[in-house]
Amino acid sequence: MQTFENYTYERPDMQAEKEKFQTLLKDFKEASSYQEATKAMETINKQRSTLDTMSNLVHIRASIDTNDEFYQKERDFFDEVGPQFSEMTTAFYKELISSPYREELEKQWGSQLFQIADYQIKSFSPEVMSLLQEENKLTSAYNKLVASAEVEFQGGTYTLAQLGPFAEHKDRAVRKEAMNASAGFFASNGEKFDEIYDKLVKVRHKIAVKLGYKNFVELGYVRMQRIDYNAEMVDVFRKQVRDVIVPLASKLYKKQAERIGIDNLKFYDTNFDFKTGNATPKGSPEWIIENGKKMYEELSDETNEFFQFMLDRNLMDLEAKKGKEAGGYCTYLEDFKAPFIFANFNGTSGDIDVLTHEAGHAFQVYSSRQIGVPEYMFPTYEAAEIHSMSMEFFTWPWMELFFKEDTDKYKYAHLASGLHFIPYGVAVDEFQHLVYENPEWTPDERKQAWKKLEETYLPHVDYDGNAYLEAGSYWQRQGHIYDVPFYYIDYTLAQICAFQFWKKSRENQEQAWEDYLRLCKLGGSKSFLGLVEAADLKSPFEQGTVEDTVEVIEKWLDSVDDKAL
Repeated sequence: MQTFENYTYERPDMQAEKEKFQTLLKDFKEASSYQEATKAMETINKQRSTLDTMSNLVHIRASIDTNDEFYQKERDFFDEVGPQFSEMTTAFYKELISSPYREELEKQWGSQLFQIADYQIKSFSPEVMSLLQEENKLTSAYNKLVASAEVEFQGGTYTLAQLGPFAEHKDRAVRKEAMNASAGFFASNGEKFDEIYDKLVKVRHKIAVKLGYKNFVELGYVRMQRIDYNAEMVDVFRKQVRDVIVPLASKLYKKQAERIGIDNLKFYDTNFDFKTGNATPKGSPEWIIENGKKMYEELSDETNEFFQFMLDRNLMDLEAKKGKEAGGYCTYLEDFKAPFIFANFNGTSGDIDVLTHEAGHAFQVYSSRQIGVPEYMFPTYEAAEIHSMSMEFFTWPWMELFFKEDTDKYKYAHLASGLHFIPYGVAVDEFQHLVYENPEWTPDERKQAWKKLEETYLPHVDYDGNAYLEAGSYWQRQGHIYDVPFYYIDYTLAQICAFQFWKKSRENQEQAWEDYLRLCKLGGSKSFLGLVEAADLKSPFEQGTVEDTVEVIEKWLDSVDDKAL
């Protein structure tokens, strides 16, 4: 059995790959029957899968160690050739949607594939190739800059992830110092972050205009393959968040201040949930994985098989270390039929959230890996986040394995933080709308816009005199804003769906798991609202869904004597 370390990487010869693709595309175009067209399509998909596998191998290995010169050079190579992959895929899509066998192909593969193809065609043209390359280089520059953080703190040197536990310290002075040290890294590189983002906004605007759009907002929605909803529907959702969740979040923050015994909650207090300290995992990363194995064994036969597959092949890199990129993600190596989980364990409850969240993504792609269409491996982003966030709740019955006497603390904080997150997530989304509607804004104008959004969505925020944060710069630490524009509202939409799964699992665990499993097996074969319906969930865009969903959460939180935790 091959493990991740032995997965072979080979840099593709792009000239040879393009020639091979042209031959395969000709076969598809000239197919004399539906069967021939299907065979040609499968061969094209095989080539695309291999190129995608090589690109993802590079991405994983480069993000695990940003000091690895070989994989950094290979990442630069893929930044350069990535748009050529898009060009090849777009050429295939053009033939696919105009195929004389479209009706039969659509019957076999479903209409979602053709809608995805249509959106890809609308988001690419060879004319924007050099601009796309520039965009790739700028996002890599952001990630490398964040990964370069070596913050001096209390006599030690830490990455941003390693500073995390200090932000939850019982001693308020330590929390303040840690959060200021983290913000200090961003402040000292503030001009670089501004410059990278300024260039990104301008290059994305240029791409949009060249492709015939008014601005990047329109193109952003097309890139994100938002097939069955639009900016107006998102606006309706944001209004529900302002009306229903913002006041509730403020109420919860007030309770938190009382609980931890302070008059005014400062920005360095929001991560500290209980006077006696936050819930933390009671063992090492290896111990966490051992308990994770037991949890997934007991949850279901399907999760048992999946987690064993991940362990046997070393498909997880979980600990924070120097030179490692920030954050967590799950990706998929198609040629090996293998999901991969990347994380930065740092001894906080977030380690368990990542284990369940990223495993939710990985379990979904593992469950739908036999579908046979690259486009259907993962669903569109907002639907994909339903699997990950819901897995966080399906694993609640096993949280005692990790938190022991702190289990109730963990559950309360986990549920409350899900609510707290939504207004922030919505603010990030609205910020991007404003930025791309006003591409000529200066960095200062962007910061002013962020400050106003904080007043609307995060009225509790008090930066306690930190000049960098008070200037409206907090958003610079949100990698999605740089990396994947408009990918953030997705988490908030998915959180509303995951809350519904939480409610269903408490009423009837068996039925809820059946609905979840069905959703996972569908992969990306339906659009967002199609998947929501298939899982028997209510659409977050529907008036009243947010209120109905959140009401149950509020009742549960109110029923807990949080001061006794």
